Amino acid sequence: MEHLSDSRGGSSRGRGFGGSGGGRSFGGGYGDRQSFNSLKGKQPGEGLKKPKWSSYQLTPFQKNFYTPSSDVLNRNPMEVQAYRESHNIQVRGNMVPNPIMNFGEANFSSVVLNEFQRQGFASPTPIQSQGWPIALCGMNLVGIAQTGSGKTLAYLLPAMVHILHQPKLQRGDGPIALIVAPTRELVQQICEVAMKFGPIFHVRSVGVFGGASKGPQLRELERGVELVVATPGRLIDFIEVGKTNLRRTTYMTLDEADRMLDMGFEPQIRKIFEQVRPDRQVLMWSATWPKEVRKIAEDYLEDYAHIQVGSFELTANRNILQIVDVVEEEQKSQKLFQLLGEIMGDKENKSLIFVETKRGADELTRLMRREGYPARCIHGDKAQNERDWVLGEFRNGKANILVATDVAARGLDVDDVKFVINYDFPHSSEDYVHRIGRTGRCENKGTAYTFFTMQNAKQARDLIAVLREANQAVNPSLLMMQEMAHSGFNGRFRGRKRYDGGFSDYSRRGKGQGNHGSSYGSSFRTGLRENSYR
Repeated sequence: MEHLSDSRGGSSRGRGFGGSGGGRSFGGGYGDRQSFNSLKGKQPGEGLKKPKWSSYQLTPFQKNFYTPSSDVLNRNPMEVQAYRESHNIQVRGNMVPNPIMNFGEANFSSVVLNEFQRQGFASPTPIQSQGWPIALCGMNLVGIAQTGSGKTLAYLLPAMVHILHQPKLQRGDGPIALIVAPTRELVQQICEVAMKFGPIFHVRSVGVFGGASKGPQLRELERGVELVVATPGRLIDFIEVGKTNLRRTTYMTLDEADRMLDMGFEPQIRKIFEQVRPDRQVLMWSATWPKEVRKIAEDYLEDYAHIQVGSFELTANRNILQIVDVVEEEQKSQKLFQLLGEIMGDKENKSLIFVETKRGADELTRLMRREGYPARCIHGDKAQNERDWVLGEFRNGKANILVATDVAARGLDVDDVKFVINYDFPHSSEDYVHRIGRTGRCENKGTAYTFFTMQNAKQARDLIAVLREANQAVNPSLLMMQEMAHSGFNGRFRGRKRYDGGFSDYSRRGKGQGNHGSSYGSSFRTGLRENSYR
């Protein structure tokens, strides 16, 4: 069954859609070197033409699969409001359905409900309770929620329900559902979840991302898959050489939309939108709501619902204790080993250390190994098989210390990370929130330590705002640095000598604030003991 026909007669093949029937075969499946090399020197998607959708008669498709139970439909508005307020759910939009309060209200089959029980899920997370009804009834959606909030299932399960109700794939068809994510790690994480639930819905899926051989990915695409999870660049490569297409795609998700825009993927995202039929259902998910993400939503999502778990300002997970130490650059390695001596002494607590550069990651890892800490390291220059092995060692607990650049800030799905250490402060408060979000996942508690230097002074104001919003203690030295940055001071910062900075001096002054009391004990161990609520 053709899902797209040309109103002028003839099929859509050869009209800029890149059907699988076009182009040469990839032979053994390891890549058509001539086809891919012909793209060298071009910008991604430069060879793609925007289809003239007005010239095509689009076959209608079903979007709404949601029949709310009488309990949900007739729920007292006061009860709905109380539920949203208690779970910090904020909603904007027209005709937004009521949230569900248990799995039984979600219209999923008994097999899916049994899988929830098998995996130990007690009840929907807030983003799922409000997101599932919206997605299942076919509405466009912008969802803002912190990392570890359960948003992957919030868009994956509706995608599979959507696929189940569409005509079966025919030869040459591309995917019915598309999920676009910024990094290969996040793509792989989403694929792992899709593999758990895919067999229940008889949905085939494939991850399409750079840094790995094209051959296996192409073979899966050519066999026909209903669900594709992809990074923008590799997806556009395959579309541009005619090895897949998006003319059957009626359900589209952007995950970590803010991160993709931060990484410069906006031109690729717009190219991908152009290749998907305009009456598709679109879900955009993000941890923040900057103006760049708003612009994409306004350009491509008509009449969408907006839900947010937490404040509409930048927020951090409140299950995470945040401690900021104001130091000089040359103090950081000494501070790090002092901290590791405390948190790794009694128990092998899983710890993730963020640095700014690839070189810095390698150098710090070597230094840690010389000091007796068996750290592992990942960054963008590592081969894919090495990155997979390192992440596997970290997940399985064979290595409890991982040094990483921001390649791991999103998409690192390890639920039992106890400590995040920002050895180098990131370029933005948004990246800070995503980094520390690697701990405190799935309602667990976590702790984030941050080394903050004079070089970071311009970001003091934003960091203080994040700390205060999460009701965390604010180091007085950080407040002083904010004042210095505001007044234009750019001299050398002398931590303790001039401004009483650091953990120990702060504790002696006894000026802890926030809901954790004094967050800076006379030693790291004191700080951990006073703030231990795990």
